[in-house]
Amino acid sequence: MTLPNIDPSGLFGVAGKSAVIVGATGAFGKVACATLGRAGARLTIAAGSAGELNALKDELEAAGVKVAAIARRPNSETDCDTIVSIAVAAHGGVDILVVASGMNDVAPIVDMTPERFQKVMLANVEGAWLAARSVGRQMIAQGRGGKVVFTSSARGKLGHPAGYSAYCTSKSAVDGMTKALGCEWGKFGITVNALAPTVFRSPLTAWMFADDEKAKTVRAGVLARVPVGRLGEPEDLAGPLLFLCSRASDFHTGHILYADGGYTAG
Repeated sequence: MTLPNIDPSGLFGVAGKSAVIVGATGAFGKVACATLGRAGARLTIAAGSAGELNALKDELEAAGVKVAAIARRPNSETDCDTIVSIAVAAHGGVDILVVASGMNDVAPIVDMTPERFQKVMLANVEGAWLAARSVGRQMIAQGRGGKVVFTSSARGKLGHPAGYSAYCTSKSAVDGMTKALGCEWGKFGITVNALAPTVFRSPLTAWMFADDEKAKTVRAGVLARVPVGRLGEPEDLAGPLLFLCSRASDFHTGHILYADGGYTAG
């Protein structure tokens, strides 16, 4: 029997690739920056806060990462085209897009205004669509394929009783966009997938990891649904992200990858 001609050593390599990370200063954005940057990718990082963005840029550069930064959110066609132009000028093109931007707004639907609902949809759906549109045009013109990774959530698949009508709807829409673009861009060698975590440690969820009674009660409720028996850590997202951004995932597109300890399996 002849073994397949497979060299695993280079499957997960992203060294020298140009990666755009939108929403870079958020919890998942920082995971993406650390993972791809330390793996040798050249980064273009974008976020709304110039102060936080520059601090992140300094930290990455101190670690030896090549970084361009622009204080823009994916709020408009112009914003996204500008982010892409910065990446092209700094790194010669775009090979990877990670959309890590987004927001949540929790309220019972009867108390939520249409304006609040629309704000979540703009941040989580339209911003991702605009970013993908601008980067996709660049990738198609380059003719060398590419990788697009959206941020979804277990809440794109599962509902939640605590006022998540806007968030769940937005993440379900991201899942649909992932599948649609996976079909649309396959012929260009561009894969489109989404990484969908459940609760993982971040500044927003730090209270759930504490030892007070409220945290213990909420944590116990979540853990009852997590087969691996713990909440997520940032490094739990690093491996799946590297897979989706490297040639290891060349035959995977239109998929939602749940980084959730089995939460959505039961």
